[in-house]
Amino acid sequence: MENDELKWMSAAELASRIRAGELSARDALQAHWDRIDAVNPAINAVIYEDREGAWAAAESADARQAAGERLGPLHGVPLTNKDTNETAGMPNTWGSPLLQHVVAPHDSLIVGRMRAAGAIMTGKNNVPEFAAGAHTFNEVFGTTRNPYDTGLSAGGSSGGAAAAIAAGIQAIGDGSDMGGSLRIPAAFCNVFGLRPSLGRIPLPGANSWMWLGRTGPMAREATDLALMMTVLSGPDPATPTSIQESGVDFQVGLRSGIAGLRIGWSPDMGLDMPVDPEVVAVVERSLAVFAEAGAVVEEASPDLADADYVFRQTRAFDYEFGWGELVRAHPDRVKPEVVENVAAGARQSAADLHELARARTRLEQRTREYFARYDLWITPTAQVLPFPAEQRWPAEVAGRPMGDYLDWMRSVCVVSGMSVPALSAPAGFSKSGLPVGIQLVAPQGADALLLRAAYAYEERTRWSRMHPRLGIAVGA
Repeated sequence: MENDELKWMSAAELASRIRAGELSARDALQAHWDRIDAVNPAINAVIYEDREGAWAAAESADARQAAGERLGPLHGVPLTNKDTNETAGMPNTWGSPLLQHVVAPHDSLIVGRMRAAGAIMTGKNNVPEFAAGAHTFNEVFGTTRNPYDTGLSAGGSSGGAAAAIAAGIQAIGDGSDMGGSLRIPAAFCNVFGLRPSLGRIPLPGANSWMWLGRTGPMAREATDLALMMTVLSGPDPATPTSIQESGVDFQVGLRSGIAGLRIGWSPDMGLDMPVDPEVVAVVERSLAVFAEAGAVVEEASPDLADADYVFRQTRAFDYEFGWGELVRAHPDRVKPEVVENVAAGARQSAADLHELARARTRLEQRTREYFARYDLWITPTAQVLPFPAEQRWPAEVAGRPMGDYLDWMRSVCVVSGMSVPALSAPAGFSKSGLPVGIQLVAPQGADALLLRAAYAYEERTRWSRMHPRLGIAVGA
């Protein structure tokens, strides 16, 4: 089988062929290395490779297949991991000069579950410094570039994963999402990214009750996203927010359609939020696809009056809790956006935290009321098209100035503040051939519904099959 065929193969098909003996794990791994060699110099998505360890793992995978052992659903599938998700024996730098010599002693939960399912861990992919910001650049490894136009951003903070998947280096990947870090890069790179419900994929850590950040999957196809959710989901005793459901197969019911669903839609989140007109036009055209599939779509937004406050205050608390001591010890070696986030957390008073609890409660109630009327909510994922990679963040959107590096990504941040699952799916392309994403939002626990809607949409559009020709816009 030619490597060119392997690079666009789904993870499900790749694993199936390896399990059947039609293809070896070593063949799949060699195709993975060949694709890294061919395209990574242009996009800088992969920043560390363990070729020796991965080859040994592939040989072991082939030996288990030959011996007739029971094999996992990701058996032999090679992939790199996000450089914020610990992978045993590999660097875990968070894109920071302060952490560039840290080596993970064990796998994070999300990586460990993929490894247990048979995936072969080959290296790490790039992130912004401390995963802050939806544009992937740092002083240690440089900037990750968009496979559809290497002069532009791949998004972030899971930008390395998104670029690797879009460029055919791997079919799936792991990411994380506090303020859109799975969804923005998915939109910029024409792939799928799912921020799951709180507790669906547990996130153990120093703060067992942290709720804003999530880990989740990315993929080129909705079926692979469902496969990944099946592998990654399930409770963890170290995480008290875990959803207590084991063995959920998100592939069951994936093809059952969306006829009869009630879907709300908003181009500006009901917040007079600036969005690039080209982005709005692409997403608006997508609405007809859901209507043709039998859903009822009408313009309606939840009341998000408290969403910005809840997101920013919770984010500040989490950054101070996680990185405050390190940042205060080395303020001159940390990018200013992170220093500002930590300082905002340090300034929080008891009165601030009381108001945060009240605001979060109000937002939860209004979110619940909205989803009592609608099954899903649709918005643009990103407010802008991919922007020049040399910019730290867009200074304006649709002619309106942005106050800071979070303003341009409010479309995903306010959804994070709602504490609900959300998915970005490929929605088409701008006139210049740049990817646009559509954001699907569901109530807490309705991850399977999101996947079902994404599959129904993908089957009618196939945007994700329009692969990049590196350095050349997609166009016609």
